[in-house]
Amino acid sequence: MAATQLMTTEQIRADFPTLRRQFNGRPVVFLDSGASSLKPKQVIQAEEDFYANHYANVHRGIYQLSEEATDLFEGARERVAAFIGAPESRELVLTRGTTEGLNLLAYSLGAQLAPGDEVVSTVMEHHSNQVPWQLLGRRRKTVLKHIGLDDEGYLKMEDLDRLVTDRTKIVTVTHVSNVLGTVNPIREIAEAAHDHGAVCIVDGAQSTPHMPVDVKALGCDFFAFSGHKMLGPTGVGGLWGRAELLEGMEPFLGGGDMISEVHLQESKWNQIPAKFEAGTPHIAGVIGLGAAVDYLSRIGMDWVQHHDEQLIARAMARFAQMGDVRLLGPKDPRRHAGVLAFWLDYAHPHDVAQVFDDSAVCVRAGHHCAMPVNERYGVPATTRASVYLYNDEGDIDRMFEAIEKVRRLFKP
Repeated sequence: MAATQLMTTEQIRADFPTLRRQFNGRPVVFLDSGASSLKPKQVIQAEEDFYANHYANVHRGIYQLSEEATDLFEGARERVAAFIGAPESRELVLTRGTTEGLNLLAYSLGAQLAPGDEVVSTVMEHHSNQVPWQLLGRRRKTVLKHIGLDDEGYLKMEDLDRLVTDRTKIVTVTHVSNVLGTVNPIREIAEAAHDHGAVCIVDGAQSTPHMPVDVKALGCDFFAFSGHKMLGPTGVGGLWGRAELLEGMEPFLGGGDMISEVHLQESKWNQIPAKFEAGTPHIAGVIGLGAAVDYLSRIGMDWVQHHDEQLIARAMARFAQMGDVRLLGPKDPRRHAGVLAFWLDYAHPHDVAQVFDDSAVCVRAGHHCAMPVNERYGVPATTRASVYLYNDEGDIDRMFEAIEKVRRLFKP
């Protein structure tokens, strides 16, 4: 998407009501978008308008309200599909988020695997792209292997060549690490998978909010993402998959709307994507997600990516001047998207986050649902600051003011 941003950062910030809040007499600095982003008023209003003026269930009624709701719902699907470069909107399954999408694949695609078949993942994955494959191994006796990490936070690509073999059926990898910020070479990984007849699954939870995404250009077979990290509501997201692969998979959940016929002893499934969308969906959430991609499209994802890189580079330069901080992940801002995780030897991340909170700076502390990453780099947890389009240089400076306060309180 072109860099079509027509608003200043100050104008963007005005669209986010949460940024008007103050704590301890200071305006809030929100640096936890890697966990979940703030919501602009346009998304909030889209949900409110649906509930107030157009509410009905979708795909079921032949009355005006239901038809309006269905048009809004399916219109949002079309815009979200276009946002990620999906060739057809029917290839976009609407889910509760990345976690549900990856579990759907581990269950439905995983059902095609036989004992001894191999799944290749990486050490940097979020738990939502680790645990479902471990559960698959218990059910189907499959083998799970992992590509390692070098000291700077990049994948050891030599492991890819060694681990992906003709026994490999699935290669599943994050596009951007939620701890290290590493942007992975998805097309190269997908090509290696395809060379051995395997499918490539991408966890796009951290990339979709921060950079242009084109699933065709990436060359992957499936791509999962969450709405709440990209200005949308919680409890909604998407799973894109190649139509022929989705059509060949068994459903994940059974119930209404995912069937064409039901008899006492057997059923016939609906067409995709309905086959994977059992029950009443999060209609308002999908409409809100449509409003979110409209907002991001008006700003321009090239601009969002460049803005994030500038803020990350500013923070990296400040960290480089400190001799008592360990910053995880690549040192090149162009290969480091959205998040900065760091460790101070003299203060636990929970203490750091508490001091930050006293200064009205919101960050996350802990293992970030990626415990193997912490094990790889020998730290029990990190403090993670994550930037987004509504952050500015002043927010970065406020974070370093808070770090100085931590040093005064805890450094021997």
